[in-house]
Amino acid sequence: MKIFKFVFILGFISSFLSAQNQKKTDQQTLTWIRYYNIFPLTEKWALHSEFDNRSFVNPIHQNLFVVRVQGRFRASKIIDLGGGVAYFNVNTQDPDIDPDFSIPEYRIQQDITFINDIAKITFHNRFQLEERFTQKASKIDLLDGYTFAYRFRYRLQSTFDLWKKEKQSLKGTISDEIMFNFGKDNKRNTFDQNRLYAALRYHINPNIGLELGYLKSFQRRASGVDFYDRDIIRFTFYHRIDRRF
Repeated sequence: MKIFKFVFILGFISSFLSAQNQKKTDQQTLTWIRYYNIFPLTEKWALHSEFDNRSFVNPIHQNLFVVRVQGRFRASKIIDLGGGVAYFNVNTQDPDIDPDFSIPEYRIQQDITFINDIAKITFHNRFQLEERFTQKASKIDLLDGYTFAYRFRYRLQSTFDLWKKEKQSLKGTISDEIMFNFGKDNKRNTFDQNRLYAALRYHINPNIGLELGYLKSFQRRASGVDFYDRDIIRFTFYHRIDRRF
């Protein structure tokens, strides 16, 4: 629990200190709707894929669309390893601006997650590294070439049962994630963002779950001095393919 409190405090301090030098903060409201699939390959290996559509609420406008695929390996009871790729199609970061093009971004990711059960609560400590390739763009068109950056992410997540009966259950999730950019193209925004998340997930059965949550995101923009303050409602449909080994 001490580690959990530390991460929340760290995320709050980072957001607070970043805000002290800010020139402009845009408050935005979004919805994230996601389909998440888990396809077991063996008892230890699984293929995870997701499709995530993110939209602004006021005015209603597409923000971006994500496709992500990763392989995961359960090395032991407490260690989970993952690696994969993702494609982001970014339409706009401002709902009042409607460009005639979208900016593609390609990511490679690797992570290690440590899993611990304490007092009927499951804690996930995830350390993730991303290599990001974003196509260059002006305000009116895409340009040749890509920018490259690394991003480090640390997330502490707790999951716990609120209700359970036979194959059905209701779970709660609380998490905090902090992200940092580094690389020659990211000298002005080393601190990227902090995400605080709380959600409820109802499992119709062990293979199908519906999750509704609230995510608070405070993110530094590429300028290094401006910020996004985002309130996000997130809905996820979890689908695990039932395979008997």
